[in-house]
Amino acid sequence: MRLNIWTAFALACLMALTASPPAPAYAVTVNIHVGSDLNFGRAISCRQGQQLLQHRGFRNVRRVDCRGRTFIYHARRGSSDFEIALSAHTGRVIRMTRLRR
Repeated sequence: MRLNIWTAFALACLMALTASPPAPAYAVTVNIHVGSDLNFGRAISCRQGQQLLQHRGFRNVRRVDCRGRTFIYHARRGSSDFEIALSAHTGRVIRMTRLRR
């Protein structure tokens, strides 16, 4: 008797699973983009780097060296002075060193 009940239950579950409508398939779009959209793939200018630092909360941003692959700036944030190196290509902060007074 118990075997018949379990068999009937299993058969009912199997029929319910096969009778359910299929789930709709949705397309997934994956965008892979390497780099930065900051300057459309071109290197940033020294002035753009200075503006980036100002937008990131630094004050009194001074350009020290804008030659080569990295741009060096001195800036103040809070009560501390920093030397900040930005990538000339992407505009990302590469190095940030706190300066002694």
